[in-house]
Amino acid sequence: MTDRDDKPKLTRRELLRRGLQAGGVVVLAGGTAGLISEAVAGKGDTVWQLDPDKCVKCGNCATRCVLDPSAVKAVHAYEICGYCELCTGYFDPKATELTTAAENQLCPTGAIVRTFKKDPYYEYSIDEELCIGCGKCVDGCERFGNGSLFLQVRHDRCVNCNKCTIAPACPADAFRRVPADQPYLLKTR
Repeated sequence: MTDRDDKPKLTRRELLRRGLQAGGVVVLAGGTAGLISEAVAGKGDTVWQLDPDKCVKCGNCATRCVLDPSAVKAVHAYEICGYCELCTGYFDPKATELTTAAENQLCPTGAIVRTFKKDPYYEYSIDEELCIGCGKCVDGCERFGNGSLFLQVRHDRCVNCNKCTIAPACPADAFRRVPADQPYLLKTR
């Protein structure tokens, strides 16, 4: 259809299509500007972290993180622990003997390394590459030991999602944003 000047006539359908396109561009630009201003206003200066004093070792860190394996890892506070003969974060409470056999360990991936120090003491350390953040060692350490193991978001792995997928699944509300220049929360008890 054309009018008297041989210009194409703008139909209602074409007018609506162009209006929706223009509206979409405005919404997209506004949303992008909102994200940028939110980052400048503070979100870009914070990172996700797990409060070890609130954590209930539910296992969600291992399964809800967008990364596989999870960016949440077990951490060992050596100044709290020291050397042990029997580590309740390492050994399954139902272990038949105190050996490094897989069936005697709590960790499903063998991420806790037991190193002999001096008879009868061993040092226990976390191999973060193997750790999946399940919290079984942390639970064992808190139930029967001195609580020197705890979970922590490791920022060399975390992608700092705007909406952390673990945070809403945490039954203890232990995930929060902390200043990026102080990204690690240490255990206080």
